[in-house]
Amino acid sequence: MAFFMLNVFSILLGVFFTNANGSFYQYYSPLWGLNHLTVNPQATEVQLLMDRSSGAGFRSKLEYGSGLFHIRMKIPDRKTGGIVTSFYLTSAPDNQDPGNHYELDFEFLGTTGKVQTNVYDNDEGHREQTFNLWFDPSKDFHTYEILWNPHQIVFFVDKIPIRVFKNNTAHGLDYPWKPMHIEASIWDAEWAGVVDWSQAPFIAHYQDFDFSACPAQISTVSQCNSDKYFWNGQWELNATQKQQMRSYRNSYMVYDYCSKPTTSKPECSLNN
Repeated sequence: MAFFMLNVFSILLGVFFTNANGSFYQYYSPLWGLNHLTVNPQATEVQLLMDRSSGAGFRSKLEYGSGLFHIRMKIPDRKTGGIVTSFYLTSAPDNQDPGNHYELDFEFLGTTGKVQTNVYDNDEGHREQTFNLWFDPSKDFHTYEILWNPHQIVFFVDKIPIRVFKNNTAHGLDYPWKPMHIEASIWDAEWAGVVDWSQAPFIAHYQDFDFSACPAQISTVSQCNSDKYFWNGQWELNATQKQQMRSYRNSYMVYDYCSKPTTSKPECSLNN
């Protein structure tokens, strides 16, 4: 009854909370590689399989304008390069060339443990930051989370912030203003390494299909910028989070596009 009342209140506010124990099908739909996507009988876990013939992916049923999005994921345990296991937000239309668009990525580069974050800011991206992890992401489920609000985008791993991308429109830079939906997928990419197909199939596992977000009903996200949504209240990380992020990045970051003049972009001097 309490959860029902919370959902009614949420609808009145125009905010969408999923139920952590809810059905995958209630909030998500298979997107591609349908014969390589398996949902358990309770619809609380999804497996995406990659072999030589195909990978697979799923997406949220709705588009959103701000929110706190997360998934629990376990990447394939058979070691190889070239297999990309991902969780991300994107404004790109389904099954079309995305062109310039907005996108916020978690992507595992192969199955050896490196995770890459990337931001597409109404362009083709190339804002990669790559990290090692302090755990083996193929051995158990871990939480990967993206905060997107009018002030900042924050990437978290098990609640530790690892990257911030700030709203710098005051400096003439772009910032996501179009609705985005959630996607998760497994696929192969040459830029992520060489696939050892003798190890196939590669199976990624997803759980916890809960998130808090504002559904976007029109082509802009302005209706989702209100302070009535709790996730919009965080203008910057608190002191503890900033220290966590500094410590993590010093220990585990292995690539930063801002570190080279040839790859650096204008926001690199503003996201500190």
